[in-house]
Amino acid sequence: MATTACFLHHHALTTASRSSSSSSSSSQRQASNMKPSHLVCRAQKRAVQEDDGSLVSRRLALTVLIGAAAVGSKVSPADAAYGEAANVFGKPKTNTDFLPYDGNGFKLSLPAKWNPSKEVEYPGQVLRYEDNFDSTTNVAVMVTPTDKKSITDFGSPEEFLSKVDYLLGKQVFAGVTDSEGGFDSNAVATANILETATPVVGGKQYYFLSVLTRTADGDEGGKHQLITATVNGGKLYICKAQAGDKRWFKGARKFVENAASSFSVA
Repeated sequence: MATTACFLHHHALTTASRSSSSSSSSSQRQASNMKPSHLVCRAQKRAVQEDDGSLVSRRLALTVLIGAAAVGSKVSPADAAYGEAANVFGKPKTNTDFLPYDGNGFKLSLPAKWNPSKEVEYPGQVLRYEDNFDSTTNVAVMVTPTDKKSITDFGSPEEFLSKVDYLLGKQVFAGVTDSEGGFDSNAVATANILETATPVVGGKQYYFLSVLTRTADGDEGGKHQLITATVNGGKLYICKAQAGDKRWFKGARKFVENAASSFSVA
């Protein structure tokens, strides 16, 4: 295409040299104000009209026009930027890291590589999925009857957590210990609330809590536990997703946060 454009441009200038100086000057001013793609097409047209003996074929002219049209066309969805894979069929890409799950009265997004688990940890547990390589990284959903009309009837998020503290695990050690490693005397476990929120989704009030629990044995450096809860139709719905502190910072955080934040009642 580059050789064809140069040939046409040179031919147009040769034809123009046969005319008077004033006509040549006018043509040059006109050509300088035109876009490059238009300049090539017009030079070809003028050459054909002014010089009937020209050997430029119709096929060559058609090739120039097609090339000019291609320059102004839109980029195909299949084109890819440097470092990206081409989308050959032009279809929109989907997020394959998570799969939607519709339960009885609730829904959430589950990590695609997590598997269902038959282990039952909490009262009213109706769902549990866990990481393929680490059962500590998991998500569970509990549904229990309640006489509350709204999650706010439990009090503040902190007060609500105190009523469902079994979700964080109970200390079974009853011996005497000295205060060590940030733990109180005679205590081998601790829980710190890192964040609370009270979002309203679909007109329904929710509580969200982010809690870091630690034990004296230092297992995983602690656990990040995210709790989402609401009340609907006389039932208390709780979703708890968690990961060990080490895995949390090695990539598990994205999956745990998405599972907890995607939870909602139908």
